Amino acid sequence: MKKIKRLIAFLLIFAIFAFVAKTVIYSVFPIYYREYIEKCSEEYGLSPHLVMGVIYAESRFDNEAHSGVAHGLMQLTDETAEWSAKKVGLEGKIDLEEPETNIRLGCYYLSYLIEQFGELDTALAAYNAGMGNVSKWLSSEEFSADGKKLQNIPYAETDRYVRKVKKFTEIYKKLYK
Repeated sequence: MKKIKRLIAFLLIFAIFAFVAKTVIYSVFPIYYREYIEKCSEEYGLSPHLVMGVIYAESRFDNEAHSGVAHGLMQLTDETAEWSAKKVGLEGKIDLEEPETNIRLGCYYLSYLIEQFGELDTALAAYNAGMGNVSKWLSSEEFSADGKKLQNIPYAETDRYVRKVKKFTEIYKKLYK
């Protein structure tokens, strides 16, 4: 009887621990604006988990985030947002702190980069460091053996960014199937 009571106590403690751990994990990797993410991901042929990974890396889902010249959830510059808005047919003043607008423009731009560069890591590097820098790197044998894929990213920040987005994408894929 003591063994059964111990087993029940152990299982109860384990269940409580598992619940608390799961709650903590979901609070560390939240998902907000899921409807917009899923809608825009589908519209531009992206994995919603990738978009969640980019948003988490860029702003931790803070729609008011600013980092120098970039704004909002997906940290778009005004120039990139204006260019993307023209491509998707958005007219008028663009509010990059408005989640739906930011996600839509960010998803369009990310899908454009993937199409341009044909490879996710290279597209993510361009999202972070700019298309011009990545194009230069691709034309250098020091960074690309084939001119299509980066073997070496010369900016440490961009290299870390690509790895973080991929890691966060996998986490979101496991948490939010």
